[in-house]
Formats: sequence, structure tokens, C-alpha cells
Amino acid sequence: MRFIPETEAAALRAHLDKELEGPVSLDLFIEPKSAIVVPGRPDCELCEETRDLLEDLASLSNQITLTVHDVHTESDLARDTGVSRVPTLVFRGAARGVIRYLGIPAGLEFGTLLEDLAAVSRGTTTLNQESRTKLASLTKPVHVQVFVTPTCPYCPKVASLAHQAAVESGHVTADVVEISEFPDLAAQYHVRGVPKIVMNDTVELVGSSRPSWTPTFRAAVRSKTRSTFDSSTLNG
Repeated sequence: MRFIPETEAAALRAHLDKELEGPVSLDLFIEPKSAIVVPGRPDCELCEETRDLLEDLASLSNQITLTVHDVHTESDLARDTGVSRVPTLVFRGAARGVIRYLGIPAGLEFGTLLEDLAAVSRGTTTLNQESRTKLASLTKPVHVQVFVTPTCPYCPKVASLAHQAAVESGHVTADVVEISEFPDLAAQYHVRGVPKIVMNDTVELVGSSRPSWTPTFRAAVRSKTRSTFDSSTLNG
């Protein structure tokens, strides 16, 4: 183990044995360290650490398969998978939509990773029946981005909810973005606090309350201009 302490490995192995009901494939896109400096290409500071974390985790369960990709030598695959930044983790299993994590899922976000693995392995979520019905009725694509930090106590729940939406609906692509690793995205979407949710680049939710997906997904599909909501007013 290079990242997960040996003292925690047994408990994690038991957790994964209990929660994972089917196989999950993890595709990790990174930029390997190189002795050659390429002008204009900044080093990926946490790519190696992200690989270490996920290799440790995958070694604890036969249900998890990890494949590491070089974003440059496998650029066609990265493009087809919607990956343009590293490190990016893509989940494949029983989910209907697309689930990605941009950055290292460490700190409090490690819990998001564990919940994602369970949901993707099952193809079912803890969303209520109304939310699942509304997600199943979507006919147009919705791109959800959740901006987080590894020390935010409110972020894991919101991040997990976004990924659960993609488990339920093939029309949902859900990205969780760790903003300290991607400050340009934080600046582009005017992230002043976390968690922040952006849907289809037009609908924004700010605040830490659990959002109701029904009105916000409808707004994301219909909206042509940017709208901002306080998530505390959208609880359902």
C-alpha cells in the first residue's frame, strides 16, 4: 500500500465486499512524469498520487478493475471519453449515464468515491422515487458539474447526488471538479464557495442544502440564459 494505510485496508476491504454488487471499471487518465520538459505543458502535480490511491483501492476488491491511460498517447480515447484534463477518473459499470471525477478523490471526497463505486456497481441509487421517475423521463442531455474541495464537509453529499443522477439517467453526464487542481474552471464558472452546481452552463445552484433535482433539471433543459438559484429554496 502506497496511499491507503495498512491499518485501514482491512476495514475498506470489508466495506467493498459488502457494498459492491457487480463489477466496476475505472479508467484513469493521467500525464505520466517525464524527464523531458515540454514548453507550454504544465506538470500534473497529483496524477501519480491519484494513481497510487486508486491502485491501492482496486487491490482490495476483485470487483474493481483499474486501467491507467496516458492522456497524450491515448488522445483519441480521451477525446471520445470527454476527457481534456488530468487527472480524470471515469466510472463504468451499471450506470446509465456518464460519471467522471476531475482531480484526486482524497480527503472528505474519498467518501464520494466509495459511494460512487457502490452505486455504479448496483445500477441503483438512494434517490427517492419521484427523483428517479423524473430522471428517467429526461429526453435531452444534461451536463452537471459540481465544484468541490477535499476539506468541504458539505461537498460529498452534493457530489454523490450528481453522480447518482447519472447512474439513473442515460441523458446525464456528471462531473465532480476539485477546484484547487483546476483553478481555471473555478474562475470560468465564478466559483466563490463550494459546493457549487452548474447545469448545462446555464443553471447554477449555490449553497450546501440538498437540492431537489426536479425543478433544476427542468430549468437546465429549458433555459437559454444563465440562472442562479439558492439551493436552500429548492429542497423537496
